[in-house]
Amino acid sequence: MFRMLARIGFVLLIFTDVAVAQKGSYLGHLTWPEAEQRLAEASLVIVPFAAGAKEHGPHLPMNADRAVLEYLVDAAVGELPVIAAPPVLYGWFPAFRAYPGTEVADPIVFQQTLYEIGLSLTKSGAKRIVFLNTGIRQATGLPISIAARELRSITGVPVLVVSWDDLETDEIAKIQEQKRGGHADEIETSIHLFLQPELVQMDKAPTDYGKQPIKDYPGYAPGRWTRDPADPNYNATGIYGDATLASADKGRRVLNIMRQEWLKALRGFAKTPTSQK
Repeated sequence: MFRMLARIGFVLLIFTDVAVAQKGSYLGHLTWPEAEQRLAEASLVIVPFAAGAKEHGPHLPMNADRAVLEYLVDAAVGELPVIAAPPVLYGWFPAFRAYPGTEVADPIVFQQTLYEIGLSLTKSGAKRIVFLNTGIRQATGLPISIAARELRSITGVPVLVVSWDDLETDEIAKIQEQKRGGHADEIETSIHLFLQPELVQMDKAPTDYGKQPIKDYPGYAPGRWTRDPADPNYNATGIYGDATLASADKGRRVLNIMRQEWLKALRGFAKTPTSQK
């Protein structure tokens, strides 16, 4: 009996050690000797980007993107042997320039900032870099992707860019009831009813599908919102979709899907071969 209990205890100890080994770290929580060691050991380093404050309609807090960033980064650090660098909270948001927020108006400055952060991390020992972009691919994802390509080309270090729309699936499309959406809508409002309900003002939640006709032809047409009623791009609310249809349960389901897709991306990219130098 003693031998059996000892064996069980040994097995539990092994599983405990494995579980601990699988967890990641926040770079800012480490001492520099710990950081040096962990950067050399970690499968990849995450550089998270979100707007520290960006308009999300009259009903959602401006920290909406940051709250999702923190949720996703926490999930990665809690489950995988990654390092999470401090977040970048200022970015390039030309579509929302008419509203107050944390914008870097020059896309080259934003691009170069992300590049320099990635370069610094590779010089410190990072074997792979992942840029988490809580914007979309054809907005903030554009300068981030250029930075990623340059970093890959110059250093040889594998780089991955994961944007918000990379984490959306057909399952999420089935959850929503709105006719269409894209910003501070049913889906985003649902997310924040789950993540930070105390900051959501549902009594002010609007329905706004805009005035522009639906695009039904190929090509990329950059969006632009204004607060000028005479402009065809006028947007009175700062949202696109129907926020009144949101619920915390929808938010929980959406976040679970995004979390699974995010961890899938990290696990897959962690297998990317690196230079043997």
